[in-house]
Amino acid sequence: MPSDDRALTDVYKVLDANLNRSKEGLRVCEDIARFHLKSADLTKKLARLRHRITTINKASSIDQQRLFGARATRLDRGKTLSLGPKRRSFKNVFLANAQRVKEALRVLEEFFKLIDFTASKKIQKLRFDLYAIEKQTIERFPGLLNN
Repeated sequence: MPSDDRALTDVYKVLDANLNRSKEGLRVCEDIARFHLKSADLTKKLARLRHRITTINKASSIDQQRLFGARATRLDRGKTLSLGPKRRSFKNVFLANAQRVKEALRVLEEFFKLIDFTASKKIQKLRFDLYAIEKQTIERFPGLLNN
């Protein structure tokens, strides 16, 4: 665990941003599975992943009040970054958000190591579970070359 208070606050900022980013991305993927692919099983799997992130966070040793208190969106220099390229299809939206979630989970995995190694291992497992669900979902889109 970081020894000085400022460094610990920075860790909490990273955790807060990536907890939110991962759950937001999963919600987008979940809605595509639900409304476009009309797949109850994929919708359920993606929702379960999203809920597991919350469960892991709440069961961890991090101070939830401090986590929320570390949020400083007004001062966040990253909030004005580019929105990225225009999306051409549901599949593009799904893939972009799945990638966003994988990256956020990797960040969570690394930063939880500073505070709660058990939570880090659980996030790692969740990330690998997402890889499998992502593959299952991509296979449901009509035509693998359909971008």
